Amino acid sequence: MIEAALRLPRRKKRIFQLVADIMLIETSLVVSMAINGLFGAFVRAPSAYALNVLVTAISLVVFIKLGLYRAVLRYVGSRAIVTLFIGVATSTLVLDLLGRAIFSPLPAGVLFDYFLLSLLLTGGTRFALRSLYQHRLMKDKPRVLIYGAGSAGCKLVASLRQGSDYLPVAFVDDWRGMEGTHVEGLEVHSPRHIAELVERLNIEKILLAIPSARRRRRQEIVASLEPLNITIQTIPRLDDVVQGRAKIEDIRDVSVEELLGRDPVPPRQDLMDANIRDQVVMVTGAGGSIGSELCRQILAQRPRQLLLFDSCEYSLYQIEQELLGFLDSLSLAVELKPFLGTIQDQKRLRIILQGFKVDTIYHAAAYKHVPMVEHNMVESLKNNTFGTLAAARAAIDSGVSTFVLISSDKAVRPTNVMGTSKRLAELVCQALAEQSSTTRFCMVRFGNVLGSSGSVIPLFRRQIQQGGPVTVTHPEITRYFMTIPEAAQLVIQAGAMGQGGDVFVLDMGQPVKILDLARQMIRLSGLEPRTADNPHGEIDIVFTQLRPGEKLYEELLIGQNDQPSEHPRIMTANEGYWSWSQLAPYLEQLRSALDSAELERVRELLRLPPTGYSPTGGIADLVWRQHMAQPPSPTRRLAGAADPNPAPLALAAKPL
Repeated sequence: MIEAALRLPRRKKRIFQLVADIMLIETSLVVSMAINGLFGAFVRAPSAYALNVLVTAISLVVFIKLGLYRAVLRYVGSRAIVTLFIGVATSTLVLDLLGRAIFSPLPAGVLFDYFLLSLLLTGGTRFALRSLYQHRLMKDKPRVLIYGAGSAGCKLVASLRQGSDYLPVAFVDDWRGMEGTHVEGLEVHSPRHIAELVERLNIEKILLAIPSARRRRRQEIVASLEPLNITIQTIPRLDDVVQGRAKIEDIRDVSVEELLGRDPVPPRQDLMDANIRDQVVMVTGAGGSIGSELCRQILAQRPRQLLLFDSCEYSLYQIEQELLGFLDSLSLAVELKPFLGTIQDQKRLRIILQGFKVDTIYHAAAYKHVPMVEHNMVESLKNNTFGTLAAARAAIDSGVSTFVLISSDKAVRPTNVMGTSKRLAELVCQALAEQSSTTRFCMVRFGNVLGSSGSVIPLFRRQIQQGGPVTVTHPEITRYFMTIPEAAQLVIQAGAMGQGGDVFVLDMGQPVKILDLARQMIRLSGLEPRTADNPHGEIDIVFTQLRPGEKLYEELLIGQNDQPSEHPRIMTANEGYWSWSQLAPYLEQLRSALDSAELERVRELLRLPPTGYSPTGGIADLVWRQHMAQPPSPTRRLAGAADPNPAPLALAAKPL
């Protein structure tokens, strides 16, 4: 019956309410007369019928004018009580006036009883229907515990009661003064009782309603809840709610990115503005994880123009559309210019840089996935090293003021081609910094960023959603992690501090053990890892093996001679490099070996400069391995085989 009533059209529901109010008002009048001993006189009086009809009709008109029938019953709240009070009080006044005019002055007791009965019957009926509706919704709702009994928690409970997703049954709050009190009709408990509450109240989820809590505090709370083997979700952070990017009821899973990240250090606005405000800025690799975040933060500093450069059409389109929406929402007058192209095309880069008079380049374009680079050595070195050389030379030729290279912690004592290619890119910028009087070069080195396309976190998340297993390469492998927004913000500030040839290293905090990360992500999903000690867990963790070129531990510094900078999370590294007179002939030899796919010679060449390259396995390049698997031909030398008479390194620089 309730289901049928809820499905009625809105107009029929209003008619139903009108008919019900007619009956309730007339009942209130008759019963109030009876209570005060006037029922017999009232029903025998000729004017009683007219009084009843007029009071009912005028009361309904008042209710309509007050908008009582526009209110949706399932959302009846405190405002409806005030409206009902005003409507019933007006109806009582009408009864008093009409009684004096066409019946007889009514005793105060009749008027008082009529007021109370009308208020209780018309209001009570509405709240009873709302309760029936909510009870029907709540029958099959997952029962949830709200952590945080503040204003956000109260708003969350009110929102949940109107929806059909969750049934809030209790609050938890760590403020001692709240324990034992009731908020929104729910009892507030101490966090030390959570385990007992989960068991006793059949809690299925815990919702964190602490949007203003600092990241460290949230990490502590989630760590304390992990052993409960229960799904933990959260409402958005306060700044997202304030800026309109989310609503308080937008419940989502607690992301491991939130727990691994740190509370950011407030940026120095002078450093954020220095290379951006009212200038023309280009970001290479604009569609990538770091490049796209750089674009977002650069736009917030109001450049004159922002040039987006990427080789992937789809990624470039996506970031352009996002940034156009961002500009529109903030009413910013910044020109966006998307450019397709490869950073290895020095001529095209020079034409763009000169045509738009670019002031600053943030060079984020690179192949970064370690195993992928190992399998594609030639193209990766051409892109990461020689692409950086082409971009740097184009910047010098075009009079670009600042060139900021986005480097990697894998450039430190690399065991893989990716890290070596990035270290060579650093050497290129350091050598050119000595040669150029127009362009200021600096490099910013940091570790993994959370949520990037090549990060282990999206992989783990997919594996958990599919029921496992979660694959970890080695039980002892560790990595540094930083949020993408923090990394981009620090890159911009570091670029403003460089004097020329500087290598900046970002403070990445403490390294994270990947095995612990996998276990934490499984528990955050409300599941339990299956181990020898816990054979009843739901998700297996399987150890594979280190991939080609992969290290157990990542490092940020080649030596121990780092120095603090004017920013607490940015260090400077003083590291050896080659002058351009040494580097130029070496690069020519390396380019020649890459062009002829002599990968054994390439490997030997990669060991010569101060890169620290120390490979741990054989050549993993797929094309080279395919050629090596084929029988030798008497008419040709296998691609990748070393030249029996390799040319020695030139002693003087040659133009590149």
